[in-house]
Amino acid sequence: LRNVFASLYNDRAISYRCHRGFGHSSVALSAGVQRMARSDLGASGVMFTLDTESGFRDVVFITASWGLGELVVQGAVNPDEFYVHKPMLRGGKFPVIRRGLGSKLQKMVFAEQAQAGLSVKTVDVPEAERNRFCLSDEDAIELARSALKIEEHYQRPMDIEWAKDGADGRIYILQARPETVKSRKSAERQERFLLKQKSEVLASGRAIGHKIGAGIVRVVKDASEMGRIKPGDIIVTDMTDPNWEPVMKRAAAIVTNRGGRTCHAAIIARELGIPAVVGCGDATARLKDGEPCTASCAEGDTGKVYRGILEIEVTSRDYGEMPKCPVKITMNIGNPHLAFDFQALPNWGVGLARLEFVINNMIGVHPKAALEYPDLPADLKREVEHAARGYRDPRTFFVEKLTEGVATIAAAFWPKPVIVRLSDFKSNEYKKLIGGARYEPDEENPMLGFRGASRYVAESFRRCFEMECQAMRRVRNELGLTNVEIMVPFVRTLKECAQVIELLAANGLKRGENGLRLIMMCELPSNAILAEQFLEYFDGFSIGSNDLTQLTLGLDRDSGLVADAFDERDPAVKAMLRQAIQACRKAGKYVGICGQGPSDHLDFARWLVQEGIESLSLNPDTVVDTWLQLAREADASAKAKVAAS
Repeated sequence: LRNVFASLYNDRAISYRCHRGFGHSSVALSAGVQRMARSDLGASGVMFTLDTESGFRDVVFITASWGLGELVVQGAVNPDEFYVHKPMLRGGKFPVIRRGLGSKLQKMVFAEQAQAGLSVKTVDVPEAERNRFCLSDEDAIELARSALKIEEHYQRPMDIEWAKDGADGRIYILQARPETVKSRKSAERQERFLLKQKSEVLASGRAIGHKIGAGIVRVVKDASEMGRIKPGDIIVTDMTDPNWEPVMKRAAAIVTNRGGRTCHAAIIARELGIPAVVGCGDATARLKDGEPCTASCAEGDTGKVYRGILEIEVTSRDYGEMPKCPVKITMNIGNPHLAFDFQALPNWGVGLARLEFVINNMIGVHPKAALEYPDLPADLKREVEHAARGYRDPRTFFVEKLTEGVATIAAAFWPKPVIVRLSDFKSNEYKKLIGGARYEPDEENPMLGFRGASRYVAESFRRCFEMECQAMRRVRNELGLTNVEIMVPFVRTLKECAQVIELLAANGLKRGENGLRLIMMCELPSNAILAEQFLEYFDGFSIGSNDLTQLTLGLDRDSGLVADAFDERDPAVKAMLRQAIQACRKAGKYVGICGQGPSDHLDFARWLVQEGIESLSLNPDTVVDTWLQLAREADASAKAKVAAS
């Protein structure tokens, strides 16, 4: 208790009072005494009633690690992470939309004999425990329900500490306080950082914030070396503690070996508004003192430290009330980890959510390798096991990660529609996955080969496709995210069209059931020519202008030799687009476009609006400018008509 009272005058407390203008003698302190939850035999952690990076309010974010909670708070461990979607939780669903397995290398437990006044000790966590989640989904849901009650009581976003007693199996809430960083940010004003160059990645970890910092690396062993840090330096250390706060204000960025998104370095970096890359593992070994580097937290969940001082672009925009636009503006999204950020942009939903990023970056294993895991060669088996650690088996891992990727995007934009395109990897892209070389053919032109609907209906790939269907079914039916619509890519013929519709229905994804809409990618000349017949099977078209352009003009869009001839505005391509749009309008069905063209060419977007397109799905960085420009033109046109009459 004396130590608790004495903490009123530690370096951190004195620095905070000076910074905030409080008198040292005017602040009181009390010590609360409560039951000791035996989390040394169980697990503990911190949870927030919003996403700590984006400020997104519709999730509960939970961190968890083995043992007493002090190591999580200190940032001495990389904890497990869980996201639970609040609206679906209130609706009685079981919506754990994302999980992340932390390394959890150490845990704090009670010492049998107190030494130097300390009754706890830090021990290594056995490998078996490191490779499994320390909470079940049921535990995460129980915590999230408690978090909702606490937030409803205080009527504001909260930061909550919890413990799971390993003796009685119960979960206890230890402390709740207001979240004071992201909840104070204006959702209508957005600052965007963009890295204009890339170089060698020297270290990577968890990204804290969304900024980019560049400067000279200062590798600091402990607090005694803090005097070496100059304004604008990048602090690189094992981990920080409260004594570091005065010097952290000088830094351009912070990089640590250890820690998760609720560690000390992460919390202070958010408060100070500087980027931090935490939990890198070996940053102090890989980064050299005095070396110029750039620390980027603007590329999703993974923060990266690049060699050299790289060019950065910073934009700031106040959205406020957006003007009425003559067309619905939706977004193209690949990386689920950016969805919570992008949902804050003005939008009508997601016009294209790609599964390829999820399969490539969150899974990394060929679907057949996941299915045939027991029969794989020993070395390949080890690779698959490593990727799937924390999950019951590789097949479960594949389905769950697909589910998490789609659910994260759908939850971010709920209840707006999210059109999810089923996997459209080509054989050369599948080959790069773990085990891919074992299963994929060598094709001279994979762009025109074994891809899209042809792959789904092939007997050799059918079991793989069933895993995708299972994930979509889970997202819609179990998690309750019925705003997900399914899009089928690269449908060559009407026969193939009928086969894939039948296959989806056989896998529990029947058009119209539970409000399910099926959309077809209109990206081949055959789709536009026979648009009316294809539309009999689907609820609408999403035009893929990239493939439609290359196939109409006979171009390989990956070839630099003919790149100059690639143009979505070519009269032949426009004729195909017009035919598809008119067929959809005649049938009273949805028609949008999700290719690159409208993002790159405002005149092309304008033409599509004039032709009657229902929605433009754009890259997030072009959403606001395109919206404002089209709105201004529509307003000017309306005023001109009034004046003429």
